[in-house]
Amino acid sequence: MKTIRTFDELLERRYGKIGTSKRTEFEINAKAFAIGEIIKEERRLANMTQDELAEKTGTKKSFISRIENGHSDIQLSTLFKLLELGLGRKVSLIIE
Repeated sequence: MKTIRTFDELLERRYGKIGTSKRTEFEINAKAFAIGEIIKEERRLANMTQDELAEKTGTKKSFISRIENGHSDIQLSTLFKLLELGLGRKVSLIIE
């Protein structure tokens, strides 16, 4: 068995090569998790609870929780609403 030396090698062994359906699904889930972590951190920096953010943006606390834990897809309009309206942050997207 080949020794794993890099994170990319680990991902390839566990999820397959880039472009395979299993690897693509992993990468999508990883990005959803990262977005949730960003929202959670910005909410904490704003000294807001999930309840307060939900009330300010017209959503539910359970929805905020699911997003922050990477368990819910989020539409771009909702992302902008949570970060810009709810937390007073500016969102910029970069497509490479």
